Amino acid sequence: MMIQYLGDTIMYKIIHRRNDCIGCNTCVEHAPHYWSIDDTDGKAVLLRSMKKKDLYILAIEMFEKKPNQIAADHCPARVITIT
Repeated sequence: MMIQYLGDTIMYKIIHRRNDCIGCNTCVEHAPHYWSIDDTDGKAVLLRSMKKKDLYILAIEMFEKKPNQIAADHCPARVITIT
């Protein structure tokens, strides 16, 4: 697991492989403040993320990890990773 320290804050990264998303809505159910479903293609969108090649990446703090880890653990397509 890669953890980045910014001052006293422990930072994690959510990495979303959106191209492989099946649009099941599980991520939205578990972490609605971080995820939504795009009306045009039905795939999940990681809100406030930055695109880097085929990945969408969002830095989060420790207190934000739990709902997103649950979303990642329940994703049937396994397209969400927390590092």
